[in-house]
Amino acid sequence: MKLKTLIIILLAVAVLLAGIFYWLLKRPTQKISYSNPPITNQFKPLNNQKPSNNENNSPATSTPIKISEEISHGNQNKKQIIFTFDMGAGTNSAAKILAAAQKHNLKLTFFSTGKFAEKNPGLIKEISAAGHEIFNHTYDHPYLTKLSDDQIKEELEKADYIISNLTGTTTKPYFRPPYGDRNTNVLKAAAQAGYQSVYWTLDALDWETNATAEAVKTRIETHLNNGAIILMHMGDDITGNILDEVFAYIENQGYKIVNLSEGIK
Repeated sequence: MKLKTLIIILLAVAVLLAGIFYWLLKRPTQKISYSNPPITNQFKPLNNQKPSNNENNSPATSTPIKISEEISHGNQNKKQIIFTFDMGAGTNSAAKILAAAQKHNLKLTFFSTGKFAEKNPGLIKEISAAGHEIFNHTYDHPYLTKLSDDQIKEELEKADYIISNLTGTTTKPYFRPPYGDRNTNVLKAAAQAGYQSVYWTLDALDWETNATAEAVKTRIETHLNNGAIILMHMGDDITGNILDEVFAYIENQGYKIVNLSEGIK
């Protein structure tokens, strides 16, 4: 009986020693180093900001991302209308939009693509200097539901980098999905990048090929309701030609015209 117990103990010791030798053989002898650090972000930080150091060298923790509800209207308890203008194509109505805003003493909301900002830096600066808001409309105006999470984030980050370097202000926290194309996955990826989706209450349809000034104007004037977000575009001629008259009509109906930040309060 004692012999049997001794054999079992010896076998256990042998297994333990074998495990220790195996670990010593597999243990790396030195840390891996890179001659060039791996790129984690292709966009430079604004104002030469340096990434913060973790003094305690504590491991990063993962926090669940909360997806804020998509905004499709403002405060419906206030008699006000929110005008938003998408910028991704031409500048046909730019001067007239800004002139109408100045005439009526209004601050408006714009959603710009990064490419548009690259092509029209002076206009972006002018809009911002006039006190209007400029939020994110992605870099290249893609169908976001066809992109990966990383591609969605890159679209938003690249646009923000370009626009914010022109205006000095980030495009966060709002973005408008091109074509209104979004799903739960898009909203989640955008939330991880720091953005909340802004849809619309009414599409003025100023972008349609067969649109007429009278039809667009009538569509807006007959669909007014508290907190409505109106979608219009800078790249067509109709918007600029009717905006002064539309603003006057809305104000005569007792509505206040406000930007997005004011309208959702």
